[in-house]
Amino acid sequence: MPLLRATNLKVFFLLIITCTSSCKKNNPIENTLKNEAFSTTDKEQMDAYFFIATATLSNSIISKSQIAQQKTSDSIIRQISKKIENHQTELLQEVATIANNRLIIVTDINNNTNKLDLYKLMDTNDASFNKVYLSSIKESLNKEIETFESVYKRTTDEVILKLVLRYLPKMYQFLRETEQIKQQIN
Repeated sequence: MPLLRATNLKVFFLLIITCTSSCKKNNPIENTLKNEAFSTTDKEQMDAYFFIATATLSNSIISKSQIAQQKTSDSIIRQISKKIENHQTELLQEVATIANNRLIIVTDINNNTNKLDLYKLMDTNDASFNKVYLSSIKESLNKEIETFESVYKRTTDEVILKLVLRYLPKMYQFLRETEQIKQQIN
């Protein structure tokens, strides 16, 4: 009798252990839903990077253009900086709208490199300001163009493609204009 009882207890505990271990296994349907809800694809990461990088560059260009409008005495530079500011403000608003629709946050971006560029621009004396501004804005436009060209080659997203095709030609135009003005100053 005690031997039978010990065997029954062993079988009973074995069943309990088996049941609890199988109950601990997660439901595959639940796992699939969790993974789909919280996973991001490479495309989504690329799109998010594009929106954040564009917003950061646009904010930087807008700030530089505003400084130029306040600090320069050259009317040509004031005019081009105003055009660039308006263009970048429009781009930034559109990028923010698209990003918000996709639940990507692009506001309040802190970038120390951009701050250093702005401080350098503000600290420049009046005699060399125009050259420093034009070099800085040219560099920023080049970075923004590279970002646009990169995403254009990698994405199939129609909204992003339309955005790139809408703003990229104007960026090239501003780049050419700033280069021409810089050559005239030299």
